[in-house]
Amino acid sequence: MRLRNKPWAKDRLESYPQYVVANPESYKGNWNEVFGNDQPIHIEIGTGKGRFITEMAKANPHINYIGIEVYKSVIVIALDRLIEEDLPNLRLMNVNAVELQNYFAKGDVDQVYLNFSDPWPKTRHEKRRLTYKTFLSIYENILVDNGEIHFKTDNQGLFEFSLRSFSEYGMLLKYVSLDLHNSSYEGNIMTEYEEKFSSKGFRIYRSEVQFQKK
Repeated sequence: MRLRNKPWAKDRLESYPQYVVANPESYKGNWNEVFGNDQPIHIEIGTGKGRFITEMAKANPHINYIGIEVYKSVIVIALDRLIEEDLPNLRLMNVNAVELQNYFAKGDVDQVYLNFSDPWPKTRHEKRRLTYKTFLSIYENILVDNGEIHFKTDNQGLFEFSLRSFSEYGMLLKYVSLDLHNSSYEGNIMTEYEEKFSSKGFRIYRSEVQFQKK
């Protein structure tokens, strides 16, 4: 994905500390201080322009959401959405997923969303895929016991890889759809990519998987 550099993005993110958590490591184990309540926390890794996480927060005020995005030039667009909506149950974090254990303690997070992650199609890059076993270990170490991952992609190869990865890790596959938009699943909220790909006839794959207490 080619990104247009936005040199002003850093300053804009820093100008809205009420929406963008600038020092997330200080809230590890105490995220209730950020939201002012003890509602469950769901995070989206690779939140992009923020459509999905914003709509989820609007639809579920009883859940707290955190959109996580490594690219400043992208998350600043999600920030614009949040400024417009002013949702009390949504925050953003401009961090890398490999560092999540620096910011969340075991049990801080109830659910993880992975939507249209980079497929990293070359075999030599499989360790970069967000469903690779090292990332699964990271998620397990911040989720509640029996926490879940909800995963969507248009990439069949990544979906097949991910199902194998989930299974080999010992996770329970609770739901699998090979064609989400032609299934009976209700309540789907689309991302920007999902709308773009599905409008071109691409099939959307979705799964819900659960960690099993060891």
